[in-house]
Formats: sequence, C-alpha cells, structure tokens
Amino acid sequence: MVTLIALSSLLVATSSVSAHEEYVVDEEQDVGLVEFLTEALTDPFVVGPLLGGAVATLAVLGGYLAIRPLQQDIGVFRFAMREYSDYVPWLLRISLGIPLIGAGFSGYFISPALEVDLRLLQVGLGFLLLFGFATRLVALVGLATYLVGVAIWPTLLLQLEFIGGFAALALIGSGRPSADHVLQRIAGTRGTVYRKLDPVHDWADAFQSRIDPYERLFPTVVRLGLGTTFIFLGVTQKLLQPALALAVVDRYDLTAVIPVAPELWVMGAGLAETALGIALILGFFTRASAATAITMFTLTLFALPDDPVLAHVALFGMASALLITGGGPYAIDGTLERLATDAERADATPTEATTE
Repeated sequence: MVTLIALSSLLVATSSVSAHEEYVVDEEQDVGLVEFLTEALTDPFVVGPLLGGAVATLAVLGGYLAIRPLQQDIGVFRFAMREYSDYVPWLLRISLGIPLIGAGFSGYFISPALEVDLRLLQVGLGFLLLFGFATRLVALVGLATYLVGVAIWPTLLLQLEFIGGFAALALIGSGRPSADHVLQRIAGTRGTVYRKLDPVHDWADAFQSRIDPYERLFPTVVRLGLGTTFIFLGVTQKLLQPALALAVVDRYDLTAVIPVAPELWVMGAGLAETALGIALILGFFTRASAATAITMFTLTLFALPDDPVLAHVALFGMASALLITGGGPYAIDGTLERLATDAERADATPTEATTE
C-alpha cells in the first residue's frame, strides 16, 4: 500500500495521459525530441516538481521501511488475497480471451491500431480461453501468433503485455472452473466411457507432473510481462515521442484539469510508468504497485473516453493477478519480508530473556 501512497501525487497528476496515445490521436504536434527535452529539462517548473516527487517518494518509502505501520492490516489483506488464488488462472483467461474476441469482431488484430481482420483465429482462441479448453496449448498458439504478428507488424508492440500473459497462462494452465478441469476429472475416473476415448489424458497427467514445480514462477512471469509493458509504453509512447503525448494533452485540455506545463504532464507520465514498470520487474512492493497500476488504468479510462477499453483489459487482469499472488519468487518483497522478520525476532529476544 505504501507505493500507492508514495506515488499518488505523481500518478494522479499524470495518469490521465497514461494511455496508448496512438489510439486516441491521429496527428502529432510539431516538436522534436531534442527540442522537447531541452525545453523541459531547463524549465524549473518541470524539473522542480519531478525532483520533488522523486524525493517525496523515496522519503515515504524510507519512512515506511523504518517504521512499518499497518503491518497487521497488510497481513490480513495478504491472507484475504490468497483466498482467491484458485481463481487466478480463470481471471487471466478472461482478461486475455475477451480482448481477443473483441478484436476479432471489431476487425483489428490484437491492437486497435492494427486494422487486420483475423476474426476466425482471434475469436476461436478467445472462446477456447474463456472455456478453458486445452488452455496451455491455446496459450502457446496465441503466443506464437503474437510473435509472428510482431515480426510483420511492429505496431503490435503496443500490446506487449500479451507476451507475458500468454506465457504465464501456458505455465499455470486453466485452473478452475474450466473445461480442462472437468474433462480431466471425468477421464481420471475409472469406468467412464470418456476415459476410454480421451487420447491425451495420460500425456496431460505426465506433463502436469513435470511442470508442477515451475508453476510457482507464475507471479514472476506476470511481473516481468507487465513491468516490461509499462517501461515500453512510458519510454516509447511518451519520453521518446513527446509530440504524440503532447497532442493527447492538447486534445483533452489536460492543463486545464491540473494547471501545469504540458511538458510536465508528458515527462511525469513517462517517468511514472517507467518507475512503476521497474518496481514490478524487481518485485518491489508488488501488490501496492499492482494496485497503483489498476488505479492508473481506471483514471485513464475516465479521463480519455476515446481510449478503447479492450486495449486495457489484459493489463487489468495481469495487475489483478499480482494483487492476489504478490511478487512470488525472485522478488525484492521476499527479501524485505525476511529482513523484517529477522528484525522482529531480534527485538523480541531481550524481552523474552527478561521475562524468563
């Protein structure tokens, strides 16, 4: 929760421009990258708030790590979230399946910026994911389809989260409720007719036993996929394309909402998304970072009514999954928790000795 508090001032001020810019504007402003950076980085009303926000964020994080308030509240929250663990695969299937179906019927290929009609393929993959039928295979087909598409149409990088989403789903499988779960249960019961007809039950069981030890990496894969997407969008859509981001600020008159320089809107949004992406990749306050991402998506959808909702559904789903699972293996969160536990034990030792 602390990251949400620490970044709130910066994110609230910039989240309305945190969108897929190419989805809401057709023309860029006439400004070059060097010109923009020169003007922004020499303006104290741009540099000052950015530095102030960074210092405030670091101060809040440092203060939290030193004092650690709300520990019981956070512990209860984590316990409550873990109760939803069984539904994480279902959540991810829905968040990938619905955008695929919507893209198929809308006449574009994954990204609304790419008008390529592959209706049958996308609708088929989307419904199979929603039903949870052959989920791992479908996810791998979806991943291969996306990678081939990116090689042909680099515009698909705007939906970079699909790589992490498909990879995570291929790792964790369908979960329940799903067609896979029901069919496996029927095929695994002696005396059923379907058991005799199912050609893949034994192979699926063998594959499941081999992949089980790696399913714990699911949060790590989601973190890497979501974090990389944030960094890519923050850097390429804002910091390296200020003309595009400035056009968004101008179109929605965002300077009237919060009266700051347009350059501050763009720099703030780009740096905030990049910082959030780095935090997710490192697994630093993962649940709070995921909650911050969800808040940012929600504000963006309300602030930019032309931004297509389907373009954000996969991001919503992946962030929601991390809200449930936490950072998982190879996350800084694990190290911080171990240090906190060791510190608590060290503080408790003298008291216990005195009592005895």
